Amino acid sequence: MNNQQGIITYINGPVIRANNMENFRIREMVMVGENKLIGEVISLEGNIGTIQVYEETSGLKSGEKILSTGKPLSLKLGPGMLGNIFDGIQRPLDKINSLSEGFIPEGIGLISIDTAKAWPVKLLVQVGDEIRSGQIFGEVQETSLVLHRLLVPIGVSGRVTAVKEDGIYSMEEILVTVENGKEQHSLKMYQEWSVREPRPSKERKPIERPLVTGQRILDIFFPIAKGGTAAIPGGFGTGKTMTQHQLAKWSDADIIVYIGCGERGNEMTEVLEDFPKLIDPKSNKPIMERTILIANTSNMPVAAREASIYTGITMAEYFRDMGYHVAIMADSTSRWAEALREISGRLEEMPAEEGYPAYLPSRLAEFYERAGYVTTFNDQEASVTVIGAVSPAGGDFSEPVTENTKRFVNAFLGLDRKLAYARHYPAINWLTSYSGYLKALDRWYRENVGEDILELRAKMMKILHEENKLLEIVQLVGEDVLPDDQRLVLEISKVLKIGFLQQNAFHKEDTFVPLEKQYKMLKLIDLLYDRCFRGIRLGIPISQLRQEQLFQDIIKMKYTIPNDNLEAFEVLEERIVSCYNELEAKYTMR
Repeated sequence: MNNQQGIITYINGPVIRANNMENFRIREMVMVGENKLIGEVISLEGNIGTIQVYEETSGLKSGEKILSTGKPLSLKLGPGMLGNIFDGIQRPLDKINSLSEGFIPEGIGLISIDTAKAWPVKLLVQVGDEIRSGQIFGEVQETSLVLHRLLVPIGVSGRVTAVKEDGIYSMEEILVTVENGKEQHSLKMYQEWSVREPRPSKERKPIERPLVTGQRILDIFFPIAKGGTAAIPGGFGTGKTMTQHQLAKWSDADIIVYIGCGERGNEMTEVLEDFPKLIDPKSNKPIMERTILIANTSNMPVAAREASIYTGITMAEYFRDMGYHVAIMADSTSRWAEALREISGRLEEMPAEEGYPAYLPSRLAEFYERAGYVTTFNDQEASVTVIGAVSPAGGDFSEPVTENTKRFVNAFLGLDRKLAYARHYPAINWLTSYSGYLKALDRWYRENVGEDILELRAKMMKILHEENKLLEIVQLVGEDVLPDDQRLVLEISKVLKIGFLQQNAFHKEDTFVPLEKQYKMLKLIDLLYDRCFRGIRLGIPISQLRQEQLFQDIIKMKYTIPNDNLEAFEVLEERIVSCYNELEAKYTMR
């Protein structure tokens, strides 16, 4: 830490300039003014520095001092993060509320996880052991769902010279002492890490496994990969938050990091009220036991919003290094980009498209490239999956944030206002969405779901695209003029859309659907289509082929067939076969 002090000369909202800054460093965390507001140096020119402040700057005056901390904006990573709700720079909201009810006061400092709290620790190393960076040296049962593995900080290695007995210790107590030549390192329960620096791993692995979500349109039509990236763009009211809630609740990730980035206060309040009540379906325990919430509403300091997604992804990488599969939900990156735009405007930078800074694409790329499937330093497989919601104004997907996000994500799940208003959820438009992971996940799907699953998906997608073309003709001249094979496409599309793609988050059998049931449902719809198509070739009219009760039963199979008892699919299959065998027999006898 240098003892030099900067002197404030200019204040413009969260952006301030100061003289006497030649001994400070870029990205250094500083204390600003008499209230010691938290800030970060973002540019230096000679002795003039520019700082963005993560707290309200009202009351700050020219001539006040800037103090160095000697380190970048960092997080304390250790037990106590799970089940907690933080602001954009890892300050716990419960603690802030106890200091100043209802408001975030200025100058409370960089409080983070509670270092005074004692945890039961089991040490896994002994005196004389050689340890290396990223190795697990101890364990803490943080919640009943998650075992917190204490990691040797990156850059630390050597021989263990002292180890505490297993027992209950506070976060600040030294648990292990390590010697490397003349250097001595003290290992505590927590470590610090700069939010803007990606945490290293032993090896990045190719993506081979899907993030199983139990949502049919995602798992089969547009899969997200473990360690992959996805964007969920959609206008107001199309169900972005609802879709992310379903992913947080049902996806097969071990840890969930949910970032409410610049959302309206009432929306964020709903999340903060709902999440603690949610029960994890796999363990029957509160989902908060494996969740971290970061809340940064639209009326909180704009610079802290810019930092919030880096805070979230750094926490996610830390749990990944323990060997966990982590899913991070950023809601929404549009509000984060607006924070970039505001700060850029106050810095008087040359604006690019729609006023966003020219470096918007590179900042988005920096965020999404921190996803990945890796081998940790402990030789475990782990991943960080990034799912970002995008809120384009008016649902216009051609605006800069959506367009640039498209460049860096491999799954694009476009939400559609018409579907949402028709109460079709998830409102993911099958015509505009895509997943670039199908080829990478091909082998996994064939081995774990069905040999023909991807061909089946392609066939159903073709039917949906054909239906879209036919609907334009129907609007002009009506359905009656279409030949029977095209009318069949419209009928099967209806079954596919209502019976398969539409999913009820409030129905116990439909909120989460195992892959085996999804596959059997699609096979049944395919069988229905094939038998009807064969009937048309034999000259049976569509009015006879469209058996009202049978079609309805197939649409309702998502509700009527329990997830843990799939024998009923065989009964339905026999009904389809016998029904159309009888029809064919009648028509061939004529």
